[in-house]
Amino acid sequence: MSPPTGLYVHWPYCARICPYCDFNVVRARSVDEEAWAKAFEADLTHLLARFGRRPLVSLYLGGGTPSLMSANLIGRIREAANRLFGLETGAEVTLEANPNDVTEASVAQWQGAGVNRLSLGVQSFDDASLRFVGRDHDARAARRAVDLTLRVFARSSFDLIYALPGQTSDDWETELKGALATGARHLSIYQLTVEPGTAFGRQVARGEWAPPGEGLDADLYELTHDVTTAAGLPPYEVSSHAAAGNEAVHNGLYWTGADWLAIGPGAHGRLTTPQGRVATEGTRNIHAYLDAPSRQRLREEMLDDGAVLTERVSAGLRRVKGIEIATLGPAAPRLLDAARPWAAEGLLEIVDGHLMATRTGRQVLDALLAEIL
Repeated sequence: MSPPTGLYVHWPYCARICPYCDFNVVRARSVDEEAWAKAFEADLTHLLARFGRRPLVSLYLGGGTPSLMSANLIGRIREAANRLFGLETGAEVTLEANPNDVTEASVAQWQGAGVNRLSLGVQSFDDASLRFVGRDHDARAARRAVDLTLRVFARSSFDLIYALPGQTSDDWETELKGALATGARHLSIYQLTVEPGTAFGRQVARGEWAPPGEGLDADLYELTHDVTTAAGLPPYEVSSHAAAGNEAVHNGLYWTGADWLAIGPGAHGRLTTPQGRVATEGTRNIHAYLDAPSRQRLREEMLDDGAVLTERVSAGLRRVKGIEIATLGPAAPRLLDAARPWAAEGLLEIVDGHLMATRTGRQVLDALLAEIL
């Protein structure tokens, strides 16, 4: 019996490229949706032949900006996934959406296509901050999209970014409390990260601006934890905060070492097979993706035990609940030995058969992982 399985579909097009984004995206110009519909169905047919039928607990349409897809294409993807693999009753079907794309008409069309959860790229409710991060909506559009989403969808989430240049603790507290006052039941809250190769990376390298120091980053992280917890949306993962019962099903697959199929340019999948854990990756170049047959554009690699353990621990320690030690198999004793010195430092803890990063440990998780793996 295979672990719970989801499906990730990567839509690589955006109306504009945000200066902080290092995802595999391009600016939307002429998009042949019919070609994409055929490619996605061919990919699913190929994966079915390779790995067998696996009922899906989730379908996640990410990107990019998949709210630029027509409802017809969304519906065709969902129909193919259900026909070939089967969507379990109540399966989570998430669409990432730009606030400017959220209208009464579009949400009705998305629901008609089978979407039951929206993930909104709000990022901020402050106009100056939105201009800085290169978004094409303003604060008014963000609030309108959030209000409409919360009214129509029983399950939703929206993203926020903090640690922007010049942002103070008071600024962030005011914005975060305003976001919580909307009635949101799930928030994905990210610290601004400057990645090489992005517009922000080039600007920082030229000395045009600098990210906040680590001290303020830590203060804002602690503030986020306290404010969301007080509002009934405590963190359940490093960047994810939810009221009980509103946790993301699909993202949970990543953090628990479950399985997910993945199609689209640059999309990464993980599947458990009798031979071991298989990684799949879609060809990144969009034109090459459409031109190649599925067997060529969806590459496969069998992961060795070390790679599987690294992924399992790296993702699992992002969760507040951590990792069930029994799932680590023969590697558990060695990992626990490596973890104990950091538990003594208050960065990790071993409780009720779980290895967990503490609240402080989650702030320095990358450094911790380098020490214990």
